[in-house]
Amino acid sequence: MAKSNTIQVKMVSTADTGYFYVKFKNPKLKTEKLELKKYDPKIRKHVIFKEQKIK
Repeated sequence: MAKSNTIQVKMVSTADTGYFYVKFKNPKLKTEKLELKKYDPKIRKHVIFKEQKIK
């Protein structure tokens, strides 16, 4: 059975609400850090989420 290349990364809100998403990423294909515009339900707006490692 082949080993998966994907890792889990934590996408943290830049609005400092503490809200986060968990995404999968293939580090061989995407070497740069992810930045996605997603919905933050704590402030009820779309904001930019930046990648962090899961501890």
